[in-house]
Amino acid sequence: MARRGDSVIGIDLGKHIFKGVSLRRKGDSRFVLTGFASREVPEEFQNADQLAQELKLLIREVGGGAKAAAVAVSDPAALLRIVEQPTTPVELLRNALRFNGLLVLNQECKDFVLDIAPVSANGSSGADSMEGSGNVAVQGAVATKTKYLVGGMLRPAVKQITEAMSKTRVPIEILQLAPICSFNAFEFAYPQVFNEDAFLLLDMGHLQSTVLIGRKGELVLVRSIDYGGKALTQALTADGALDADAARIMISEGDGGMAEICRGSLARLGTEVRNSIGFFEGQREESINRIFVSGGMARAEMVLQALSDELGLPCEIWDPLETCEVALPAAKRQALPREFVSLNVACGAAFEYLRH
Repeated sequence: MARRGDSVIGIDLGKHIFKGVSLRRKGDSRFVLTGFASREVPEEFQNADQLAQELKLLIREVGGGAKAAAVAVSDPAALLRIVEQPTTPVELLRNALRFNGLLVLNQECKDFVLDIAPVSANGSSGADSMEGSGNVAVQGAVATKTKYLVGGMLRPAVKQITEAMSKTRVPIEILQLAPICSFNAFEFAYPQVFNEDAFLLLDMGHLQSTVLIGRKGELVLVRSIDYGGKALTQALTADGALDADAARIMISEGDGGMAEICRGSLARLGTEVRNSIGFFEGQREESINRIFVSGGMARAEMVLQALSDELGLPCEIWDPLETCEVALPAAKRQALPREFVSLNVACGAAFEYLRH
């Protein structure tokens, strides 16, 4: 395998906004942020040419001159599941998925491009492609059993993304699911919490939110919740009766009426997060003491406060660039404090490329 380069563009293909970061390796374990950007996009693309056009514009805005890309996909149709199997060479499990996914997952999955990897005790995770090598896992307590993470995307989506990236002339080296990239980014940003504590990551996307619970480097629970920024916006604007920009201004100013609507809408998300915490704590007899939140919705203090009140736990944003150096032009540097909260997935994809 050819040696990977020292710089990469990490791309998060969200359902409403594409995000990108340019990272450069500096030494063995230090990384430098040299660019970032985000672009609003349609929820669906009719063909690879439309997707390629948006990707070209994003890559141009990110800058940095990287010759490779690591791409993460946020897709409600994706499959992501932890399964327990007898300890088996990963290549054999990949073949089992390819030829008889029903046996491994108890569901028909011929329409998916799949990959499987053991979750190691140190939380190291990744895959060169959906069918490439990887090392994502949760180590089981029984010597003859291992917990594996299975990820999959629908074949037409994989085909469209790979065709679009080929038109950008930036080779795609990694294609991964967004939740795993978020988990990877947290490992790099907060290694002490990642390796020593139990923690919950709540990534609030446009169409759905994802709960990831980790414990001492292990990914022990992953869940998708059918609630995201689109649902909150519809509630705050009364399904379009109020302009979205006006709603955002009222939220930033702490409007009481908006706060009440916000709390009512977020209650559904809070219930599902609370259920996830209850399941983990019942299984492990450990406690989740705080929640790390990411995604565009987390920029609003009103949202964080409403979630904290609903869950009875502190909800705080986290910075995926916590351990990175920053080498940005002045304008970009000024914008970073507002934007970093939604760059976790793009950063995680880039970290996975640079760590090898």
